[in-house]
Amino acid sequence: MTKYNLPKKVIFCKKCVQSNQRPNTSPEFEKSSSNIGTLQFDNDVCHACKYYEEVKNKINWKDRYKELEELCNKFRSKDGNYDVLVPGSGGKDSIFVSHYLKFKMKMNPLTITWAPHMYTDIGWRNFQSWLRLGFDNILFTPNYKVHSKLSKLAFKKLVNPFQPFIVGQKNLAPKIADKYNIKLIMYGENNAEVHNNINDTHSPLMDPKHYSVEDYNKELFLSGLNFKDLKENHNLNENDLDVYKPGLREKFEKKNIVVHFMSHYINWSPHDNYYYVKKHSKFESNPDGRSEGTYTKFVGLDDKMDGQNFFTMHVKFGHGRATNDACRDIRDGYISRDEAIHLVNKYDGEFPKKYFKDILDYLDITENEYWEIIDNARPDHIWKRDGNKWKLKNQIK
Repeated sequence: MTKYNLPKKVIFCKKCVQSNQRPNTSPEFEKSSSNIGTLQFDNDVCHACKYYEEVKNKINWKDRYKELEELCNKFRSKDGNYDVLVPGSGGKDSIFVSHYLKFKMKMNPLTITWAPHMYTDIGWRNFQSWLRLGFDNILFTPNYKVHSKLSKLAFKKLVNPFQPFIVGQKNLAPKIADKYNIKLIMYGENNAEVHNNINDTHSPLMDPKHYSVEDYNKELFLSGLNFKDLKENHNLNENDLDVYKPGLREKFEKKNIVVHFMSHYINWSPHDNYYYVKKHSKFESNPDGRSEGTYTKFVGLDDKMDGQNFFTMHVKFGHGRATNDACRDIRDGYISRDEAIHLVNKYDGEFPKKYFKDILDYLDITENEYWEIIDNARPDHIWKRDGNKWKLKNQIK
């Protein structure tokens, strides 16, 4: 058995550059570092490419737009109250969704932001530019001591320091919607379109399992540990952990709170979203020309931890941010597979050094501890040691 239960034989999709090592589970479901399911393949074609070929490229987007109009007509406020909640950071996608709903659909969004671990300068400027377009916003900043401790535990247990952020972010939105009596929550892209089960792409709704539970007596996991362990062995109490908890499914169902994906209604494209927000806002792209680990310049700009999220993914699964971006750009028709292979081999796995000292301080670990955790996380079937360097055993060609 391989580390993380990954397939032992590495296969690359013949349409894009994704391998069969790509997880298909959301990070909030990680209970340990060894229970990860992977993206499915049929005849050497990944299900994300199959979705594009068999579903997305055949969608009548005019009909989907009418569905969006009908949805907004159902929930639109008649008295000026908030009628849709848009979670986001102030990146291109959240600006796109909220602006589209407010100015094209004539909705009255409330925006909500779970603060990054550590704001970048450009991230803060983009966040402010977002709000200056005319949006009310709730900025929730979790307790620094609690969140940094949970992030450190997630790094040690899961090699995924981003996991507590994702859990808190997803679970907060429905609870805020409940407080403000908002029935509709609108996220951007359905992850099922790029790495989850292709069957989950047919509905505009987010599965309630991603943000709610049926029974709190069932074990709740965070940072690779259950809540009981976090309280008994890591000096965290119920109040510390409460904000990370999902809401009760029955309560959300009784109040008719639903979560939709904008990508079901609009032909979702990161490039198109970028040009849209550049036209309608003062959104800034990466001043360095590109983000570490990739060739693009407009994704994941707000959090100093963001580069670590993709680097640890590359360590565990053999693919990183450049692979993510290239796969999407192939499917959207912006680059060829040959161009993508060149970009992946050039940028994937590049170490995010810009904020490395900040990361070590935030996680309260030494550089030696960091690299010990990183190198112990490398699966034997993916990595080999070559002198003082680690190299992929199977690099796409």
